[in-house]
Amino acid sequence: MGIREGILMSFAHDHTSEPEQQQEKPKRAARWYAVQVASGCEKRVKNNLEQRIQTLDVADRILQIQIPKTPTVKVRKDGSRQQGEEKVFPGYVLVKMIMDDDAWLVVKNTPNVINFVGSEQRRAYGRGRGHVKPLPLSPSEVERIFRQAEQPEPVVKIDMEIGDKILVLSGPFKDFEGEVVEVSSERNKLRALLSIFGRDTPVELEFNQVEKQN
Repeated sequence: MGIREGILMSFAHDHTSEPEQQQEKPKRAARWYAVQVASGCEKRVKNNLEQRIQTLDVADRILQIQIPKTPTVKVRKDGSRQQGEEKVFPGYVLVKMIMDDDAWLVVKNTPNVINFVGSEQRRAYGRGRGHVKPLPLSPSEVERIFRQAEQPEPVVKIDMEIGDKILVLSGPFKDFEGEVVEVSSERNKLRALLSIFGRDTPVELEFNQVEKQN
């Protein structure tokens, strides 16, 4: 090969490689996905998935794993309060990831993972329900979920519901018995029907004023 042919081949090679570099696809943006897991296994899935991310070298594509929780205060039967946390979406884990085949497999094959939340794709042939195409959460959904999880005021929970029998422990109706007809966790109050002068009368009471009867 002469010098001239060598120069031409080198020139051609240099100029064919430039468009290929320019045509490289931009890196896809990470999105949040909801993953359905076995009941009560949210934390276990999160821990297992965090280990698998490192072992299978996909930390550049699976970026965050969250179990959104909100603070709660549970009112016990004796009126005492117990602070804790409650999952915003029991049975689901949120994963921020750049979706591709490898990252999908890492999540999907994690023990106790059921499936991504998405749209069901029908099979082209054969029997069965097909597979689920993961659909990312919208930005407004993500904002709402994490805003709910970050709310400063705890949600008050009480072990009572409509129809429960109660005994009033304090106040002007102490020792009266009644039936719960409304529960307002936001206001820390309930409404109960008490038998006053032989008539059922609705009375509003604080959670710590009553005790649930068996």
